[in-house]
Amino acid sequence: MMFERLKKRWNIASNTQVAIILVVFAITGSATVYLKNMFFTLIGITAETDLVVRIPVYIASVLIIYNILLLIIGFVFGQFRFFWAFEKKFFSRFAPKRKRSSLVDLKTKA
Repeated sequence: MMFERLKKRWNIASNTQVAIILVVFAITGSATVYLKNMFFTLIGITAETDLVVRIPVYIASVLIIYNILLLIIGFVFGQFRFFWAFEKKFFSRFAPKRKRSSLVDLKTKA
């Protein structure tokens, strides 16, 4: 039942592809935690670092690391096209909404 909902939501055909996608998400999440710790050590952020610095760096680094790894690991598992579309849809939510102009709007402005 769960796979059927995911297949419909993600517009994919096979249960195998759903399983592979879920594995990619799991591996990516685990690798992100590991690499985030390495990144924090590299730039010198510790538990004593002020929260005002730690929180924004944490959010930015996890977001960047996760999304890059998602594409790389998705490619390794043969699911690059799915994850590329997934990323575009995810980041389009953060893009500012553009006001569409129509010919009617252009005529009224002139």
